Amino acid sequence: MKKRTVALAMAASIFGACGCSAENATPAAKVTAEPAKVLIAYYSWSGNTRAAAEQIQKITGGTLFEIKPVKAYPTDYQECVDQAKKECRSGFKPELSTKVDDMQKYDVIFVGSPNWWGTMAPPVATFLTSYDLKGKTVVPFFTHGGGGVQNCERDVRKLCSGSNLPQAGVFSGGSVRRSGDAIANWVSKVVTVKK
Repeated sequence: MKKRTVALAMAASIFGACGCSAENATPAAKVTAEPAKVLIAYYSWSGNTRAAAEQIQKITGGTLFEIKPVKAYPTDYQECVDQAKKECRSGFKPELSTKVDDMQKYDVIFVGSPNWWGTMAPPVATFLTSYDLKGKTVVPFFTHGGGGVQNCERDVRKLCSGSNLPQAGVFSGGSVRRSGDAIANWVSKVVTVKK
């Protein structure tokens, strides 16, 4: 158990090692949307970001969508860390095996990612650059192992310059399954769902 705790502590420092604080940008105002107009897209390696996405789906009634790369990341932790480091530093965008068929029908798109090396996971960067999201509300959310938001929100803003971006949600991966109230409070600040 002690080895796992040490590994998790290392993960926090390794995955967050090269980031700084998020760029100072004014978040977009709260929006209103119907559940059918809300998409919750996420990439999750360990299951933490998936857990956050599932909670957002329960709150909003939106459509859940998993972002999957054609070539899955290694299941071995250290191999994944090494690959993620190379990809994040080079700006690599892997090909995806999943696609949203009718992105036009969504007005609000929650986009979730783990914090890998101070930024979003590469499959999320691919997702964001695969669609025309201009004029849509893109709501980023991140899970982390202790590194916080770092450059994640700033980097999403760079890729979605023509979109409305409310304040990102940032949740500790270790407690995300117990963060129901924190996630619900954040969602209520960025979107009102007409049910």
